[in-house]
Amino acid sequence: MEKNIFEKIIDREIPADIIYEDKISIAFKDINPQAPIHILIIPKKRIEMPEHIDENDKDIVGHLFVIAKKIAIDLGLKDGYRLVMNNGEIAGQSVFHIHLHLLSGRRLSWPPG
Repeated sequence: MEKNIFEKIIDREIPADIIYEDKISIAFKDINPQAPIHILIIPKKRIEMPEHIDENDKDIVGHLFVIAKKIAIDLGLKDGYRLVMNNGEIAGQSVFHIHLHLLSGRRLSWPPG
């Protein structure tokens, strides 16, 4: 299976503005930000879509949310932030490797999209 852009970032084949990394995940600034603060938090294990998450992945997925909270605290996002994970092209998923979007820095409208 060919590497996706996230796997190339993990393997340092392409550059990214990495703000956090551990053995399970990596987080970096989105190159096409939708808010003043737009961070992508991804697992190093490739899981293509949220619908492919299974029982064996629950610790990894939970870890992404814990890291999102840590990043939000580190960035001082006391006024709030949004976490989004898209499932499928119609929902806006463009890279088929699950990832959380952490968005902040402006008032975010509802409903999104």
